[in-house]
Amino acid sequence: MNKTVLFDKHVEYGGKIVDFAGWQMPVNYGSQIDEHHQVRQDAGMFDVSHMVIVDLTDGDIKGFLQYLLANDVAKLTESGKALYSCMLNERGGVIDDLIVYCMHDDWYRVVVNAGTRDKDLAWINKHAADFNVSVKERDDLAMIAVQGPHAREKSFEALPVDVVEAASPLKRFFGADCGEWFVGRTGYTGEDGFEIMVPESEAAALWDKLAAAGVKPCGLGARDTLRLEAGMNLYGSDMTEDTSPLISGLGWTIAWQPEDRNFIGRGVIEEEKATGVKQKIVGLILESRGVLRSHQRVIVDLDGGEQGEGEITSGTFSPSLQKSIALARVPVATGDTCKVDIRGKQLDARVVKPVFVRDGQPV
Repeated sequence: MNKTVLFDKHVEYGGKIVDFAGWQMPVNYGSQIDEHHQVRQDAGMFDVSHMVIVDLTDGDIKGFLQYLLANDVAKLTESGKALYSCMLNERGGVIDDLIVYCMHDDWYRVVVNAGTRDKDLAWINKHAADFNVSVKERDDLAMIAVQGPHAREKSFEALPVDVVEAASPLKRFFGADCGEWFVGRTGYTGEDGFEIMVPESEAAALWDKLAAAGVKPCGLGARDTLRLEAGMNLYGSDMTEDTSPLISGLGWTIAWQPEDRNFIGRGVIEEEKATGVKQKIVGLILESRGVLRSHQRVIVDLDGGEQGEGEITSGTFSPSLQKSIALARVPVATGDTCKVDIRGKQLDARVVKPVFVRDGQPV
């Protein structure tokens, strides 16, 4: 079982340790609900050192990424700009979702998921060779995500002066190179904040300094409820190698222009788009008591009095809304209401846009 460099800190701060994608990680440090509200109302921090940081150097990096990713890195015209994209297989399925930072022409930084590390690195290395791109996993770095409406100001109390100077002017979805440190104004909670990459030897001290500045440690449980309220997909649940971005609510991440850009999986999803997708991702809000969970059956009324079926891909109780919410993949003709089969009972749910909370406020 893997441990991040901050494992001892999680134990010291009272974290309840669980297995997550082969890593021993804190699910919470006390009340998961309190940790959720801490991020929505103030500032919380997460150890995300299990995620995989990859540096791409040398060769034709831009051309490589234009082929590898469904989104187009040609959009990254400013140093430090970040892009969210899916990495597809030849069938148009999602191998992983990721963030890529363009630091300059001969250095791009990519962050991918922990649970897909081996297959991601194998896929990236396989195709990088054709473009003479060097691929280096930065397993010498730890990463701490500080999120919440007061995340930036409290981070500045704990960060070195030169890092503060580099991070202070950052716009959202930009990163700054600070020598051995790196700060991205990105996150996975729907709140403002930073993802801070530091040498492993300095991670524990930073964790303590952030805690002293009032940034409270939070676990994976709150991270999941926060990202679901924000309508953010989870790999392996809301998207998989067998689902295209078009039916996973990620059509916005596909750059169709220029038409002559050939990226992996393009032909398949172009055909899917042309023939018309049969499913879509929606948000659900349960109208009564109960908890929405992954794999529960969704029943919808279609034209002509027929019924259609879908499935919940992610579900939880929303601390912000005080209701149960979910993302679900349903027939494209689904209307404003549906029913969810919970232990044999069909309960009413409202169909909404798949974003429930933005910047701390219900949408």
